[in-house]
Amino acid sequence: MGDLLALGIFAILVQNIILAQFLGICPFLGVSKKSKSAIGMGVAVVFVMVLSSTITYGLYELILKEDALLVSLDISFMVNIVFILVISSVVQFVEMAIKKIAPAIYKMLGIFLPLITTNCAILGVALINVRAGYEVDEMIVFSLASAIGFTLVIYIFSTIRERLNYANVPENFKGAPIALITAGLMAIAFMGFQGIITL
Repeated sequence: MGDLLALGIFAILVQNIILAQFLGICPFLGVSKKSKSAIGMGVAVVFVMVLSSTITYGLYELILKEDALLVSLDISFMVNIVFILVISSVVQFVEMAIKKIAPAIYKMLGIFLPLITTNCAILGVALINVRAGYEVDEMIVFSLASAIGFTLVIYIFSTIRERLNYANVPENFKGAPIALITAGLMAIAFMGFQGIITL
């Protein structure tokens, strides 16, 4: 249990999917202008990341892994293609569910909801799970913690950006420049967690 907790804290704070591994930068910068849309995107990413990681892990272990089906059959080269197909299917399911359950959040997320399909953080976590050789419980904890870390960072970033709208920012730094500077400072701040847990 302690190892799983350490893995979760490691994925949320130390090796944050956005700030340490630089995956998912497009939605991080695109959806973080308002905190409500950031939370909506974070919840969608949590659901998609955990569900798609679980499905892709199962497919990898049962079919795609070398010598999984037959001793002489190696279809491990299909991993990326199969994972992308699974992720796009899960995203379509989530998009339909959000459109039905919460139309306001669906409109707020706009084009960024279908873009979860191409969110490299989702594919990155699925690939990290199989490459690291995690067991099922470790895979679920790592996927959930990575998604929580994504949501935490995008929410913090969105609240900072909302406050920056009222700040006296020099004209040349308004918009993307101050957002990137803020993201860099957040990454430096999260580096302070590296001494807490090492795996």
